[in-house]
Amino acid sequence: MKQSDTTSRLHYGFVIVACCCLMMGINVGLTFSCAGIYYQPVSASLGVPVGEFGIYMSVMYVSSTLMLSVAGGMLERWSARLLFTLNSAIMGVTFVAMAFFNHVWEFYIAGGVLGVTLAFLLYLSFPTLVNRWFHSKVGIMIGICSAASGIGGMIFNPIAGWIITNHGWRWGYGSFGLIILLAVTPVLALLLRDRPQQMGLLPYGADCRAGGVADSKVSPDATPGVRYGKALRMPAFYITLLFAFMMMGTSTLNLFIPNYVTEHGFSLEQASLTAAFVMAGVTVGKVALGYINDRNCLAGVSATTLCGIGGLLAIIFCGGELAVIMGGAFLFGWAYAGVTVQSAMLTRTVFGPKDYARIYSNISIALAAGGALASGGWGLLADATSFSFIFSVGAVVLGVCALAGAATLMGNAKGLFKNKS
Repeated sequence: MKQSDTTSRLHYGFVIVACCCLMMGINVGLTFSCAGIYYQPVSASLGVPVGEFGIYMSVMYVSSTLMLSVAGGMLERWSARLLFTLNSAIMGVTFVAMAFFNHVWEFYIAGGVLGVTLAFLLYLSFPTLVNRWFHSKVGIMIGICSAASGIGGMIFNPIAGWIITNHGWRWGYGSFGLIILLAVTPVLALLLRDRPQQMGLLPYGADCRAGGVADSKVSPDATPGVRYGKALRMPAFYITLLFAFMMMGTSTLNLFIPNYVTEHGFSLEQASLTAAFVMAGVTVGKVALGYINDRNCLAGVSATTLCGIGGLLAIIFCGGELAVIMGGAFLFGWAYAGVTVQSAMLTRTVFGPKDYARIYSNISIALAAGGALASGGWGLLADATSFSFIFSVGAVVLGVCALAGAATLMGNAKGLFKNKS
């Protein structure tokens, strides 16, 4: 291995990042970012309330939560290339099958299957691969991969709206499945590699010594931060769990914005365009929040929560103006962006990099649990009240998130939440 392998030429790690962007932009983008556009037409076709149909998203989150408990170990024992390719294929087949469903319980089963695939393709894909292939620029690469899901939503929401309007929701699901099977799965099978050592490379930015050998003499104890066991005894850990849980729960309100738009008399295509504005906010927000957090994590917490609150209030008090709703949707996208970026940066700021992977795996379970409870819960609450009411509750929850994040950071800075044992 030569120094030039990691610096002077295009490192294969960037190909890995491109594969991660495909998974996030298409697999995750189609599953999460475009889910809301199907709620009204599918529930109307099946003759069930929107909230009852939306339970399939809760099933998806529960399935992901359960799968995450074993998925990390599977990635250590088995090939990441095999697992990601296989799960992408299963996701594509599931979407094609959804085009032929006639009962809501079939969507619940599909939600369970999709949840298993997302445990790999969403929660573990780019964090695992970027950390294996990069020693420097890790944060930038993770930000780029994460932002790809928003870009996918921007691209595919209008496409989905057009397909559903002109050909029906079944063609929408079928088309999405074929895109995954033909555009993503073969690329993963051909280009993904588990580790740089398989190609005779060092991770990008690795410290090389004579002969191209990475520096392996740095003691793990020299890495700053809090050990996993100690973190579990710190109040800050549980406040961070609560922050992640509430942020994820609030982000699922994204699923109901298209329904809110059509309820105000606008077309499905206009609703899909509004959903694209949410994804634009997500994309811009992820990049901007990464930049802000590099300088001040508290400013990041403030930006993601206050923008989300402002966006929801704009949507509620839109006065029937589509432009106001779209502006609010863009701002709300910043709160959506905070689910991945702000939760991760809050965890790293408070606990440091020493046992970050183990600590953040627990935060990921809180994220999945928040999505599981909220995605169906919001729908049922909306059926009993209104979309404006659930958006109002979401704004209050984001206010609590702001207080929780600020308390964690300020308490940590003053040593109030540090375990003394």
